[in-house]
Amino acid sequence: MKKTTNLKIGDSVVVKDGIKCPDMESLSIAGWQGRILQILDEADDDEILIDIDWDSITLKSMPEYFIKQCEEDSLDWDSMVLGINDVEPTKSRDKEKDVESAIDELVKLHAWDFLGEECPSISKVLKGIDPDDTYDCMKAWEKHFKKVLAFPFDAKVTGDGEAPLRSGNRVQVNNIATVNDLYGVIVNVTFNGKKYAYPLCDLEVIDKKSPNYQNVQDYVVWFANM
Repeated sequence: MKKTTNLKIGDSVVVKDGIKCPDMESLSIAGWQGRILQILDEADDDEILIDIDWDSITLKSMPEYFIKQCEEDSLDWDSMVLGINDVEPTKSRDKEKDVESAIDELVKLHAWDFLGEECPSISKVLKGIDPDDTYDCMKAWEKHFKKVLAFPFDAKVTGDGEAPLRSGNRVQVNNIATVNDLYGVIVNVTFNGKKYAYPLCDLEVIDKKSPNYQNVQDYVVWFANM
């Protein structure tokens, strides 16, 4: 017999004691609260499934590791599908605009979590910056590089390169020239005694033991995934 529920879309629900996260069984989600976004088709055992948008209070109290893992696994953290028996009705404790505000802040904090091991350093450079504001992100990298990079240093051209530079050419990076909307941070380099402006995203530091190497590599990874 098809099961029914008195709950409807928009109702507030709270997760019952003892319920674990379906995608992270070590995480208790008891007490998490949100609003029903959808009432879905029945599961294999005929239990009704509901898609829940978490409220702002739940979003702000989520473990950081949970959001990071969701980002790395391309899973939603602002909503979750649960069985109807996993929740019970409750009173709303915020407004939908509060949810939007909380999500916006968390997106800024966790925008680059999917980048894996480079994520912590990239997130530190871009902390508080709208991930969709490419120019502001570029300016943040420029400011960061002026503090941490030691000039000059040797690098090699990666990718196809741009004439007269070709992939594998060794250049000396002298300083930061400017920031470009299309090519990002531009540096002044010397090749065969001549000076050129070249995108930092297409360079790799030769000395892998130098602090410059990881700083530039973080940027290259970010630029390739922005």
